[in-house]
Amino acid sequence: MHTRRSPLSIACRTATIVLALAGTGSLLQAQQLSSAQAAFTTPLMTYASASAKDYFGSASSTSSSLDSENADRLMLNASALDSLQPPPRRRYGRPRYSDSHTNADGSSKYAFLIGVGGTLPIGNTHKYFDPSYGFEVGAGRNFSQSVGVMLQFDYDRFGLQGSTLANQQYLYNYGCTTALQTQGVCSPISGLDGNNHVMSLTLDPTFSLVGQGSLGAYAVVGAGFYHKVTNFTVPSVGTYCDYYYGCYQYQANQIIDHYTSNAPGVNGGLGLTYKFSRFSSQRFFVEARYVVIFNKQRTGLTAGNINTSFGQSYGGYNYFPANSNRTTYIPIKVGIRF
Repeated sequence: MHTRRSPLSIACRTATIVLALAGTGSLLQAQQLSSAQAAFTTPLMTYASASAKDYFGSASSTSSSLDSENADRLMLNASALDSLQPPPRRRYGRPRYSDSHTNADGSSKYAFLIGVGGTLPIGNTHKYFDPSYGFEVGAGRNFSQSVGVMLQFDYDRFGLQGSTLANQQYLYNYGCTTALQTQGVCSPISGLDGNNHVMSLTLDPTFSLVGQGSLGAYAVVGAGFYHKVTNFTVPSVGTYCDYYYGCYQYQANQIIDHYTSNAPGVNGGLGLTYKFSRFSSQRFFVEARYVVIFNKQRTGLTAGNINTSFGQSYGGYNYFPANSNRTTYIPIKVGIRF
């Protein structure tokens, strides 16, 4: 037999079926959304299902299963949102390099310098020579930001003291007596001048003392070969001939005496550097070194011993034995390191 239901019972059951179908449609739509969108859509669906249950009483088995699935899906979406959070920041150490021009600490493997400045003779050297100028060039290898070595060429020039020139002129004119001058045998020298220079090739290890920021400081030591030369000159007149303008005369200095001395030497000093920019490899530098050349002393004639028995019997040609004296001086240079 079929039980006849009241219109109110039929209406309630119909409403329950419609809400269940609406929940199923919403679930299908939520599956088409991305995981991030579903995380926000699913709680709304769950709230709608709970609200329908509050209004219509106990839900059917279909409604209960949907609520359980939505709750599980909400937990899964919450886990998905957690996975979207950025990972903890990775800690990086000092960068390391492996190319043929860069050390592991980022410093360049190869170094160069060029500089100019003045030379200051000191000690016994100052008795004969005056301050003058010099320049230097070098190329080397950096083993790190703190340690390197440079192969360097230096040219340091000196003038001659007035007393040195006076003594030399006295020596050169000593045997040229008035009688000999009258006979035309000799002519006295006047206007004597001269200069000295030292050329060196040294190997110079360099140690950085301060290298952070724009300012830096370093220490340098080195040793090598030193070639010392002294020239004495007198004024002379030269003649130059040109194809278009013919010949004309000019004032020049003629070398009349020349001395050399080769010896090992050492040097050491301190320098300051300044970087032009944070990322620049070029640095302006200023440095001062102390140089000692171990010249071997030679016997020779001087203004002080020419009237002694040694001077009367000396038959050599060394009229400037000071060129072979031990040499000490301070070169002060400024330039660019890169």
